[in-house]
This record gives sequence, structure tokens and C-alpha cells, in this order.
Amino acid sequence: MPVEKAEKDIQTLVGQITSGDIKLPEIQRGYVWKPTQVAKLIESLYRGYPTGSLLFWRTDEIPTTRGIAIGTAQARSAVQPLYLLDGQQRLTSLHRVLNDHIEAQIVFNVETEAFQNQSAATAKDPRWIKVYEVARPGAKQFPLVTRIHAAVPSLDPDLIGERLGQLAAIRSRPFHMEVLTEYPYDEIAQIFVRVNSGRPLKTSDLALATLSARWNGILGKLEDEAAYWAQRHYQDLDIPFLTRALTGTVLGRGLSTWSHGRLVAASDEELERGWATVQRGLRHLIPLLQQNLRVTNSNLISSHIALLPLIVLLGERPDVPLDQETANGILYWFLLANLRNRYSGSTDTRLGQDIPAARGDEPVRQLLGNLGVRGAHLEVTPQDLVGRTVGSPYFFLSFLVAKNAGARDWWYSTEISATAEAGQKIEYHHIHPQATLKSHGNGYSKTEINDLANLAFISAKANRKISDRSPSLYFVDPGLPPLTEQELAAHFVPYDEPLRHADAYRDFLNARRALLAEAMTKLLDRYRPAWLDETAAVADPLAGSSLELVLYQSSWDTGRVVVKAKGHGVEWEGTFGFAELESAVEAADGGLDSDLEIAGEVLPVRVESDTLTIPIGPFLATGTIDAWRKTLEREKADAQPLSQCPVIPPRPWDGERTPFPVTSIE
Repeated sequence: MPVEKAEKDIQTLVGQITSGDIKLPEIQRGYVWKPTQVAKLIESLYRGYPTGSLLFWRTDEIPTTRGIAIGTAQARSAVQPLYLLDGQQRLTSLHRVLNDHIEAQIVFNVETEAFQNQSAATAKDPRWIKVYEVARPGAKQFPLVTRIHAAVPSLDPDLIGERLGQLAAIRSRPFHMEVLTEYPYDEIAQIFVRVNSGRPLKTSDLALATLSARWNGILGKLEDEAAYWAQRHYQDLDIPFLTRALTGTVLGRGLSTWSHGRLVAASDEELERGWATVQRGLRHLIPLLQQNLRVTNSNLISSHIALLPLIVLLGERPDVPLDQETANGILYWFLLANLRNRYSGSTDTRLGQDIPAARGDEPVRQLLGNLGVRGAHLEVTPQDLVGRTVGSPYFFLSFLVAKNAGARDWWYSTEISATAEAGQKIEYHHIHPQATLKSHGNGYSKTEINDLANLAFISAKANRKISDRSPSLYFVDPGLPPLTEQELAAHFVPYDEPLRHADAYRDFLNARRALLAEAMTKLLDRYRPAWLDETAAVADPLAGSSLELVLYQSSWDTGRVVVKAKGHGVEWEGTFGFAELESAVEAADGGLDSDLEIAGEVLPVRVESDTLTIPIGPFLATGTIDAWRKTLEREKADAQPLSQCPVIPPRPWDGERTPFPVTSIE
């Protein structure tokens, strides 16, 4: 086969691009990488991770070429050029970084060793330094070390020098090259298509593929187990979930890009033991949730990842009866892990803490310690419920307290149930209908209208009787049995007649939040282990915070999203393109980081396993790709006319950011 093999360092390859010794054939696509992907490449080189090989073509023909996106024209080559077939995005990115391209301002945090694109916040922080300053030819380290140490005296100058030296060394990092020769253009085109036709695998896909290759018959085991739980209304325990549970049990942590290497090395005994743990753990855990907590359907649970440490705990514990205190402690941790959005971001890291804790001598104590509530009393306050919507874990808790209070479907006397079917299927509906609030003169916001305190668990049949009428009418409809104070109290709906009118809607929200918060606290206290110390209550870090998106769209324009954020004494608003958000979510589904321009600033969109994080104003909006997709669909369904989109001047956020679950975005 006419293939030559060689190695060249990055600095040489970048120089060959400048001199025109490396060119792009016409069949290449354009440059598409976002700054976040460039930052990931630089980080991989810094850490010594594999970054793949390069494929070139050398020919006596003179094929049609296209320009490389380096911002300047290439020189005329004095030698026979190489035509780049695979590696354009990487080499173009490296050229941009090492030549200070305006769209490749990658910065490095000397303290945390993190990489990202330059932002308003990093430009103000002396710990962040531009990669170009360190890795460009002729860069001197001593002045940089002196400058950084002077600005951040707590950083050891030797450590600064070591890390800058490691960063500068990426110039010398070699790439393996394969050069095809003697191939005609038509064959090269076929090779190019085959090389570039693959799609990146998500970590869960890769883990399943690795397990399938490593352990014959595992797919059948997963399918059978998923079918078993689907028949019991736990349909979310599907093949991807079970794959994650098995890998978590075997590896002792969450999925990551490198999980497959460890799975390949796992012994047959480890895999068999891990699968036995998953099956045994589920058969102890799910009945506990169904019978003790009354969680009869998996679609009620806001975070299924929170099941994984408990699967390990119950799957590996000795075969002895489970005492009531331990059972309560398990359920208490489960509720708090959901309320505190334990796995809304950094899932792999958190599981790396919680799975080992579940294997400890006192697993419940250690798990609660990881949550930071081992010595505190968790109390739900009305303020905690402000701005919460259907995606919030408090929504899950609101169902549980209504269920425990004996709530029934209005006018049909059927106990609310997450497993009811057909017309009696329990759904959530607005107590004050949206139609009467949207047109009201008090100007109720989207977040207020869809507030958790305005949602009740009743059937679609009951909701049709309400239609768009105010509670002041349907609570006392002479054509229907009256809704008694006792019936409404089971749903924690205040009975005060003045609160039934849209004019007093905000007073209604405040009154119902107080009732719900008290009931939620009592429910949590029921499962709180007696050995926990009674100290100061732990405040919810997102109490009073909200993040609202409104899409303005037309038939000829994908539209813009207006963002309004509130939290911790700050208010912020900005805009971004809806199509760009959709593209970022699709890229994340392929395992790729990307970027999104928000309020005039290009910001990194990061994906870890199936979790996507986007910095939006004062928040880091984080959630699964499926949760982001649901958010997109909801916004499209509620889109407003583009002509009504307000003009908001760009105001990049330059402060700290707080994690915010996408499920709580309104």
C-alpha cells in the first residue's frame, strides 16, 4: 500500500501551513470548530492525552484547493505541497492559537489548569493567561511568572513556572502522520468520505459498545431487565440507565470519556459481580420507593442518577433485614439529593464521591455528609418555592405531599395516582388558568403563571370542566358538586374566597407556597434519621432565583431568545439566537462542546457524558440533553411574534456563576 509514515511537531506543522507547504483540497469542508472545541484540543495536548493522527496526500497532480481559515493568505510553496485529508480542524485551530487569531483567544488558568475562550470575567482575572503568550515562538517564561506571582502572591512561583513550561511544551508535541502517495484524485475522494463519515459516540453508547464486545450476551440481559421494570411503571430504567448503573458499579464512579478503557480491563468476575449488584440493588430499592415513599412511577423522579449510589448500597449490603432507621435515611438522602440537584452538573465527579460512600461502613452518614447536611436540619421555606416550575424537584415533592394528604381528583373522587390511565390519568393543571392571567392588567410574568404554587394534580377530565374559568367561578359552579374546604386542603389550596380572583393572584401564590412549604418540611422530617444533629437550617442556594426564557419567532426567522435572570440580589437580561442554541444541543448529543453568543459574548457550551452546561448570565444552566430538548420544544410551542421582541443592549456577565438546573428554567 503506498503509504508513508512520519512524525512532525506542532510548531513545524503550523509553519508549513503559513508557508503553503500544507494545503486543503477542494473536497474539504470549511472550518467549523468553536472556541470551546479549540480549548479542549489545547487542554488535551497540555495533559498529554491522545489527539489522533493526521492524513495527507502527496501527488504530482495539481488539484483544486480551498483556503485555510487562518485569517491570512498562505505563501506560495517552494516545494511539493501536502494536501490535508484528515486533521483540518485540529491543525487550523493550532495555527490560530499560536498566531493569536482573534477567534482563538484561548486562555489558561494557572491555578486550576482549566482552559476556555477569553471572556469578560477571565480578562479581569490575573490567574488566566493567554495560551499565545506562553506557547508562541520566542516567548520568555520568567516575565510571565513574575507578573502572575505579583498579581496572585498565594501561587507558588515554582508551580507557575512548571505549569507554564508544560503549556509551552505543546509546540514540540509530535503528531503521527500518514501520507498517501500514487493515488488518483477519484480514489482520494472516496478515502476522504470514508474517513470523515463517522459520528462521535456518546459516553453511554461507547460504554455499551465496549460492554457488548467485552461480555457476550450483556445486551440481552439489559433488555430483559429494562422490560421487567417497564412492566412495573419504572420505564426510565432503560438500557442507557442500566448501562450507566453497571459501569458505575464496576468503576466506582460515573461515565467519562475514558471509561471504556477501564471496562476493557475489567475481569469477568468484576462484570458478573457488578451486574448482580445492579439487579439486587434495584429489587431492594424500587419497592422501598414504591411502598414507603409512594413513588409509583419513575417519571415522577427528577434525577434518576440519584438512584445509582443507592443501587450500590442495597446491592452490596449483607443479606440481613433493613431496619426502619436505615430505610428512612436512604429515602431522606434520595429526597435531598433531588432537591439539591446533586447531579445537575459534574455528574462523574459527584458519583465518584457517592458510590464509594455507599460502600463505606456507615453509608447513609457518608452520603448525607457529601450533601453537606449531616449536621443540619433542612427546612423548606416559601421563599424556596418562588419561581419553581414543573421541572423543579419541588414539583416532585409537591406530588408526594398531596398524595400523603389523601388528595383526590376534583369532582371524580379518585385518589391521585401516577399510574392511572385514560381519562383518569392524573396530570398537572393550572388552578388559575393561563388564559385569565396572560391577559390580566397586573402583567403577570410567564414564570409567575407557571409557578409551582399554581399547579394542582387533577385529571384531564376535571381540567376540561375548568376550561379557562377563574377559581372564583368553578370552585362554586352550581352545575358541579362544590369543592369543599377539606378537598382543597388536601391539595394545599387556600380556601379564602378573595384569593380566587386574578387580581389577588400574587397573594394566592404566597398563601399556597406557605402551605406547601410546611407540608414538604413535615414530609422530610418524617424520614430524617433521629441521629442527625439539630442545628441551623440549611438554606437552598437557589431560593428566590429564577431563569426565564421567552422565544420570539416568525415563519421566516428562527428567532431570538430573551433571557431574564434573578438571584441573590441581582437581575440580568440578555438575548441569544434560538438556532444557535438548537445547534449547541445537537452538537452535545454527538459528544461535542461548542459555543453560544449570549449578550454579545461568545461563551463555552460544555458537555460531560449526557449533561450539557451553558453559562447564562449569573447562572450555569445545567441538565441532560433530553431536558434541554424539552426546553426547546416548550419554547417553540410558546413562541411570541418576532415583531414584539424587545431590543436589549448587550451586557456580558462578568461575575461568578451559580449552577442552575435546566429543569427549573421557565
